[in-house]
Amino acid sequence: MKFVAGVDLGGTAVNYTLVTPEGKFLIDGLCEHPALTKQGPTVCLQQIEDGLAIAAHRAGIATVDIVAVGLDTPGPASATGVLSKRGSTNFAHEEWKGFDVRAGIEKKLEKPVTYLNDANAAALWGHFAMFGSNSGKTSISVVIGTGTGGGVIMEDKVLKGRVGFGGELGHCLVPFHAIKGIEGIAAPCNCGRNGDLESFASLTAIERTLLPYFLKKHPEHPLAKEKDPHKAAIAVRGLADRGDELCKDIFRVQAHALGLFCDVMINTFDPDAFIIGGGVLEASPAFAEWFLAEIHQGMPTQREEQLDIPIYAMPNGDTAGARGAAVDALAMAKEKGLV
Repeated sequence: MKFVAGVDLGGTAVNYTLVTPEGKFLIDGLCEHPALTKQGPTVCLQQIEDGLAIAAHRAGIATVDIVAVGLDTPGPASATGVLSKRGSTNFAHEEWKGFDVRAGIEKKLEKPVTYLNDANAAALWGHFAMFGSNSGKTSISVVIGTGTGGGVIMEDKVLKGRVGFGGELGHCLVPFHAIKGIEGIAAPCNCGRNGDLESFASLTAIERTLLPYFLKKHPEHPLAKEKDPHKAAIAVRGLADRGDELCKDIFRVQAHALGLFCDVMINTFDPDAFIIGGGVLEASPAFAEWFLAEIHQGMPTQREEQLDIPIYAMPNGDTAGARGAAVDALAMAKEKGLV
């Protein structure tokens, strides 16, 4: 039997998965190693080759039976996997600038390799998990982490755009002045915009904008005593999950920003579903359910025909990138008759 691999190459970790032609995944959970991206392409590509052999051994298959590989990395990068000449996120080595990572891995492995950015890969996996590969449906995914990634899957295909920037949903502006309880807030993003989705729905937004804003109103809160802003921001989710009202208000703002964003997407794509992933959905099931309900609460009034668009939690969040990359490569392998 022939198999297809997925490789999720991040700045700090590289994760692998393997899938059969029928779409069955052979590895449950993480098959992960610390990424050696800081040591440059030569070392990192060798690590990917070695790690693929480890993953194959874990799955009980031979590497020679892996006929195609799907790769995803953080952006910015072209649709074909050429990293930005200014470097890619967390790839802190000069030789990565302008590096064709897809072609480099293809040459190293001597197997055909497909490429997606990490957010599009996660979006593809969420869509595949919900609808399969031949549904003809359209979904919009948002992944909330340190920043905010996303992806648009139109009729089962990733919308990459002209130069690979399709689905940069975190940098879509939202009409945040409609959100109650944040009057006078300033919400700058690293991209230079004020009031995009990432400037509200991300860990960075909690640290730089939302937590300071609410602590000014409630200086008696225990988090006001934490001198490290990053540690304070990380603590917000756990406190919110345990019912802390200030921390819940922070996530309510995030959810309502997502609701406004979803409204824009509804009127642009008329999708079949939204899929939300990230740390907030990995809290307790009750908190995740509350957060998804708050997204609905944050939406402006919809047309009656669009009231039933569901919002799902991203499945297999830790492995979504690798799985989406594998799904992408599997489609290519089927087209070429490799499986």
